[in-house]
Amino acid sequence: MIYSEATEVQLKAEFDVVNAHFETCKAQNLKLNMARGKPSKIQLDIAGGVLKTVLEADDCFVDGVDVRNYGELTGLKCAKEYWADVLGCKASHIFVGGVSSLNFMFDVISRAFSHGLLHSERPWCKEDVVKFLCPSPGYDRHFTVTQFFGAELIAVPMTAEGPDMDVVEDLVKDPQVKGIWCVPKYSNPDGIIYSQETVQRFANLKPAAPDFAIMWDNAYCVHEFEGDFVEFPDIISLCEKAGNPDMVYEFASTSKITLAGGGISAMATSEANIAYFTKLFSAQMISQDKVNQLRHVRFLKNKAHTLEIMKEHAKIMGPKFAVVAQYLDREIKPLGIANWNSPKGGYFVSFNAMPGTAKRALALCKEAGVEMTPAGATYPYGKDPLDSNIRIAPSLPPVEELEKAMDVFCTCIKLAALEKLLNV
Repeated sequence: MIYSEATEVQLKAEFDVVNAHFETCKAQNLKLNMARGKPSKIQLDIAGGVLKTVLEADDCFVDGVDVRNYGELTGLKCAKEYWADVLGCKASHIFVGGVSSLNFMFDVISRAFSHGLLHSERPWCKEDVVKFLCPSPGYDRHFTVTQFFGAELIAVPMTAEGPDMDVVEDLVKDPQVKGIWCVPKYSNPDGIIYSQETVQRFANLKPAAPDFAIMWDNAYCVHEFEGDFVEFPDIISLCEKAGNPDMVYEFASTSKITLAGGGISAMATSEANIAYFTKLFSAQMISQDKVNQLRHVRFLKNKAHTLEIMKEHAKIMGPKFAVVAQYLDREIKPLGIANWNSPKGGYFVSFNAMPGTAKRALALCKEAGVEMTPAGATYPYGKDPLDSNIRIAPSLPPVEELEKAMDVFCTCIKLAALEKLLNV
């Protein structure tokens, strides 16, 4: 039954059935958390080799460096070479960081406000207004970083090929627009891979602001769970060829490869930017944890071996996304009340409920014991203009719990839609 074509009598009868099942769901007293894209325990167990990598005194010397000592602010040579292999850029373009790429992103934006970027006329804190572009639906933690510093966030619509580049190219004509957040491969939450044309248009942007920053968060660069690995262009070299060598800052980490919050991260950018940020970061730290860098390099080895490890992750993640698809196709698709994406990698499914029902549906989910990312979180300031988008994060629960959670979710989506249609 398509809800929009049903009679009021049919909708009331359906409401009674769905509401009765909702009460059954509540009676289960579930406590299931799908609020964030956390790796499951079994995924974390894959990286047990990192924990077992014990470095003896003689093992702590690499490339003439004692990893136990101070120094090497930009990271070990072997760690730079590892990330260059994974990201497809040069080792000279890599600054190796600590456990979180989000920390790196925060630090770049922080320095932009306190000191300015390489080509800034003044620190951003001295600008009357700083605007930042936010492809939406997008990653709430990105938006939080720029909002924290007082930037004005501007939503940019997403398309099947990435951010709407016509909109982006028009907005960057404003010199107050200082940058854009991007998740170019398996975007959060849509799971979109930016098209070759979109990537090229990014590299060839001509923003009015001389210090415009593309914050290129390549968090899911090796995170396929269905099909073969998808090669992705090197944005660093493309920007260089386009005459914009210092415009892009690419980020990645091993958080969803090895240990969440216990891995290593990287920033890839121009050699000029590396030199500039080396000076800025030297006031903050002497070096990152080089012991952890070495342990990770020895465990992950190179891109080829990392991709073999990610196949083990795919065996865990694939069935979970299949459960999500199974429930949505069976329970929601015939009703004509929602649409969603079907990614082949990443960590999320982007679900668009009937406009005006997302908050209500998630409130019902919480009442039934299923915690999810708040409605609106995928838009700047937490305000989805349609009250529609919901981020489904299936990675953490075991399949058995995920099935229960999806039963609750589908029930709540139906109930919220029926309430709206019946003005209940």
